[in-house]
Amino acid sequence: MTVEIPGTQAPAEPADTRQVIRPYGDTTGDGMVQMSFTLPIPAGRRADAAALQLAGKMGLDPASVVHAKPMGPHFTFFIVYGRVGHLIDYASIPVPEEREYPLLTAKEVNLAIRRALNRRLVVVGACIGTDAHTVGIDAILNVKGFAGEKGLEYYREIQVVNMGAQVTVAELVERAKAEDADAVLVSQVVTQRNAHLHNTKQMAAAFHAEYPTAVAAGMGRPLLVVGGPRFDTVTEQDLGVDRIFGKGTTPAEVAAYIVHALLPGESLAGGGRGDPAPDGSAPDEDDRDEGEHDR
Repeated sequence: MTVEIPGTQAPAEPADTRQVIRPYGDTTGDGMVQMSFTLPIPAGRRADAAALQLAGKMGLDPASVVHAKPMGPHFTFFIVYGRVGHLIDYASIPVPEEREYPLLTAKEVNLAIRRALNRRLVVVGACIGTDAHTVGIDAILNVKGFAGEKGLEYYREIQVVNMGAQVTVAELVERAKAEDADAVLVSQVVTQRNAHLHNTKQMAAAFHAEYPTAVAAGMGRPLLVVGGPRFDTVTEQDLGVDRIFGKGTTPAEVAAYIVHALLPGESLAGGGRGDPAPDGSAPDEDDRDEGEHDR
C-alpha cells in the first residue's frame, strides 16, 4: 500500500524529447516519397509491374509508377511515388562536426600565403581518367567561381594550373612535379562502376610512389585534394588523399583548407570570415584589389 504524505506530489514524468518526423509529399506528415531507379528489362506493362513489386519490397505501400522511360531496348528508367511507414527521431541524430578550420576572405588567404611563403602558392588541378566533366574543377579554379564566390585564379598569391579533362595520372604527376606544386586538386564526376574511387586511389598511389621520402602533405609532397558528388561513403584514409570535398563545396572553402593544411600557423592568424582582421578592423568583403591577377 502506498501512503501519500500531504503536501507532496508524485515525480513528474520525464519530458518527451523526441522530434519525430516523417517524409512530406502532398501534405505534412503523409509519408510520401519519390524515388528513381533503372531495371534491366524492356519498357512495358510487365516492366511497370516489376517496378511496383520492387517498390513494395522497399516498403512503399501504396505505390504507383509516375514515370517510365525506355533506356535503349533492354532497360527502363522509373520514377515511383508511394507512402512509407518509417519514422525518424530527428533529435537523436548527432550534429555533424563543424569545419575544423575557419573560412578566410581572399585578402586573408593572400596575406597568409605571402607571409608564410614569400612566393605564390602553386595549385595544379585536373579531371583524371576518362572523366570529361570539367564543371567541378572549373567551379573551384576559374575566376568566375561558384555560388557567388570567385575561383582560385582570383587569388593574387595563388598560381593556378588547370589541366582540364581526361588527364592521365602520369601526366598529372609529371605536371605537378614540373610546376613544383604545393597542392593537387582532382575532380571526379563520373561515378559508374566506382570509377571515381578507382581513379582517385590510382592517383594517390602514384603521388606517394613519386615522393617516397615525403613525411606528409607540404613536407615532401603536394597536398592531395579530391572532390565530387559521390565520395560520401569513403574516407581520406580509404583513398590515400588528404581531403575529400563533396557536392556544394565553394572556392573559399578549398582556399581556406589549403592554407589550413599547408600553413597551419597562418590559418588562424587572420581569423575566420566575419572575425576581426589582424589590425582589429573588419575583414573587407570586396577583395578585388587583393585578388585580381596582373594581366
